[in-house]
Amino acid sequence: MYTCKKENSWRDHQAAFLVRQKQRRLRRKSARLAAGIAVTVALVLGTLWLVSQDRSPVRQTQLQAAVPPAPSPPAPNPQLPIARVRELVSQIGLLNADQSHFFIDGPDQSYTLRTQLDQRLQKQLINTLDYLKQLNRGKPQRIAMVAMDGKTGMIRAMAGFDLGDPKANPCTAPSFPAASIIKIVTASAAIDRLGYTASTPLFFNGQKYTLYKRQLKDTRNKYTSRITLAQAFAESINPVFGKIGKNKLGGDILDSYAQAFGFNQTPETDLPMGTGSFAVTDNDFHNAELGCGFNRQTRISPIFGATMVTAVLNQGMGLVPRVVDRIEMADGTRIYTGKPSVFTTPVRPKTAETMMTLMHKTISRGTAKKAFQGYSRDKVLSKLTLGGKTGSLYSTDRTVKYDWFVGFGKDKSTGKALAVSVMVGHRKYIGTRAGTHARKMLKTYFAPRHDSG
Repeated sequence: MYTCKKENSWRDHQAAFLVRQKQRRLRRKSARLAAGIAVTVALVLGTLWLVSQDRSPVRQTQLQAAVPPAPSPPAPNPQLPIARVRELVSQIGLLNADQSHFFIDGPDQSYTLRTQLDQRLQKQLINTLDYLKQLNRGKPQRIAMVAMDGKTGMIRAMAGFDLGDPKANPCTAPSFPAASIIKIVTASAAIDRLGYTASTPLFFNGQKYTLYKRQLKDTRNKYTSRITLAQAFAESINPVFGKIGKNKLGGDILDSYAQAFGFNQTPETDLPMGTGSFAVTDNDFHNAELGCGFNRQTRISPIFGATMVTAVLNQGMGLVPRVVDRIEMADGTRIYTGKPSVFTTPVRPKTAETMMTLMHKTISRGTAKKAFQGYSRDKVLSKLTLGGKTGSLYSTDRTVKYDWFVGFGKDKSTGKALAVSVMVGHRKYIGTRAGTHARKMLKTYFAPRHDSG
């Protein structure tokens, strides 16, 4: 019994010792934790006191004196609305201008309107007009010549005259029969909607430049001519495009593509201008006339002809034509800056690429071959990718023959591009053709420029 009691006493003592040791460790740990908390609280309180001192009025005054305030951003210059810009443009002599900037005096303010008219090209066009006006034979009734930057839509030259209305600007008037220029729309629709390519085979009977109902039948016999789409476009073959318009596309599709190119539309531009008019009817033969341009109801302005070409140059995106680079007040404050913008997107990039092929064929082997003869050996033109479309149609009374060329030149190395549009209204005697004027415009614009100083 004694031994057992002694053993139990040792175990109780050992247990009590372990409990006391554990309690001491807990007390030391608690003391360290309390000390840490006290230090943290002291640091936080000290920081808050310092911050309160920096926010005091005296401290704020000292800081403001030491650090100068940031300058306020300048107030933005007012931007004239586009309608007001058109009003100002209508007050200047833009047609046949011999300078690139204009001064306009208003009732409350004077303005300087700056353009990007190319002085060398503009001078060449003015000299051409002076020469034409002196002719007794071959003088046109009216003529319009427009050059537009193919990448920005900026007008680089604009010149012309109308003997019947000396105050008119024939470059912006949407009153001239489009003739075969409309084949740009028909060909684009055929490529885009029907899957045609430049080498798609097509067939026609009869002559190239007539359009009879019998030529619209899908007849093939020993008199049938086989031709590719590129050849038909380059040679402007009416029966082929008449059949595409009537038998393949129809009025609704033709109308949708004409609208997509900008017909019957009004671009948000800075110069007063018209585009073109296009209207379908329930007459199937009229759809053939619309498809090939053999009608006098489809009309365009020369400036719109150049706008159509920009869609080919820019992967299907037609640009808004514009003339104003910037407008400044008398003290030099700029109140308007022109910016490039897209007017329409009528076709896909692949279609635009194919159209460039078709338009180049017009230059190399088609209706503009004579006007551009020898271009591949020319020092200036040989460096360009060239393309175009011609068209011709008499007025209703057959007193004026409208002669068209719309096209482009694109520098092969730099990508710099110019869209050109020329309309000549010949009288009894045919004078200089539109394509010849266009060739001279492209050569003048892209010729090397030498600084005089």
